[in-house]
Amino acid sequence: MSQINAAIRDRVRSQANYQCGYCRSLQKYVLGALEIEHIIPKAAGGSDEEENLWLACRLCNSYKGIQTQAKDPITDRTVKLFNPRLQNWAQHFHWTDGGISIEGLTDVGRASVMALQLNNPYAVTVRQAWISAGWHPPDASSN
Repeated sequence: MSQINAAIRDRVRSQANYQCGYCRSLQKYVLGALEIEHIIPKAAGGSDEEENLWLACRLCNSYKGIQTQAKDPITDRTVKLFNPRLQNWAQHFHWTDGGISIEGLTDVGRASVMALQLNNPYAVTVRQAWISAGWHPPDASSN
């Protein structure tokens, strides 16, 4: 278990606008705390330094696991996964079906959608309910 101090955890949560860096789920709508995740997993040589940390929901973090790259389903090239700390979400992804699904716009986006299973059945079902409640999709201008 990582020993990341509380001040760093608080800064990362604030920097991430209290939302998952991958599927954009907002902390206020997710059951359980969003997790501090290692962009480059410790098992792949990543550190506990703040520059390597971001927020992720439990589903995205578990699907990501120790992956750092994946294949783009269109080009079949292996690319690095989306880095929510360094890359802009809207440049790599957009919402389809009124916010139900995430579509990758770039090789990084497409590979990340597949690797992190951003449109898994649980996520899609929850997004449909959030849309009905007027809570989704999140503001595109945030990060």
